Amino acid sequence: MNRRGVITSGVAAAAALGGAARAQTLGAPAAGGAKAGSSPFAETLAEMTWQEADAAAKAGASVLWTFGVIEQHGPHLPLGTDVYIPSAALRRTRALLAERGHGAVILPAFYWGVNQVSGAFPGSVEVQPATMVALMTDVLSSLKKQGFARVFCTSGHGDALHNKTIFDGVMAGRQASGVDAAILFNTPLVKRLGLDQANPAVLGFDVQEAPAKFIDVHAGDPETSAMLHEHPELVRKDLLPGLRSTDYGPADLAEWRKGQDAARAKTPLGYFGDPASADAARGAARLEAQAKAMADVILARVAAK
Repeated sequence: MNRRGVITSGVAAAAALGGAARAQTLGAPAAGGAKAGSSPFAETLAEMTWQEADAAAKAGASVLWTFGVIEQHGPHLPLGTDVYIPSAALRRTRALLAERGHGAVILPAFYWGVNQVSGAFPGSVEVQPATMVALMTDVLSSLKKQGFARVFCTSGHGDALHNKTIFDGVMAGRQASGVDAAILFNTPLVKRLGLDQANPAVLGFDVQEAPAKFIDVHAGDPETSAMLHEHPELVRKDLLPGLRSTDYGPADLAEWRKGQDAARAKTPLGYFGDPASADAARGAARLEAQAKAMADVILARVAAK
């Protein structure tokens, strides 16, 4: 695949249109050594020309689309954390797919998501589910019209209604256009939402995690570790040593998930977990494990078709 997202088998078509000079390796460091990805458009369909997009569709590329949200992530992480992390996971997933002979295109992340839990914090944006479903339906229909047959939708945000809305949008898009769209969620989330795993629009993947003494679900160790790996320049590292672990259990999680003022009262600084224990290497390992699990599921789905 090239730097703009044209799949390997479509490079010849792009080259005929003057694209040969752009056939670089995806994920290579940008000029000056900075890591690509701070832009929401980095390495996505938005950076491709229409000819390159057409070549990708005709070569059978899958589309990868993540759904995050702009919301608070404690005093140490940026509001776009739920966009940065899954976008990084998709870039790595695409690279793994390419290594195994399957091309994919990344759609710019959807970041105006549903936000019930952190909605009471400044900077957290809330969107109505119906708005999200309508937009998803239009985008999925557009992709199908342009020749993309498969779309895999992932999530970087744990809000239950947000993820249920992604499923509803996928189902609406499938009905409207016939596109083979599916959610690609970790299995615990699929079970939490009560979704039928026999539904062709539901794909689960498994990533093994070491058992933790306390629950860590928001702006804690996992997310902070991933951001330290992907975008250390956006982490307020000077604040980390002073952020004590919340040490919360299931009852605390249930209270926090009531959202809005209840969530702000439970986590006045906005994090639920242990951000001070974060480690960039562990963040890299988690992202790699997730990307590999998603690539495996995607390839199995492609092979089954």
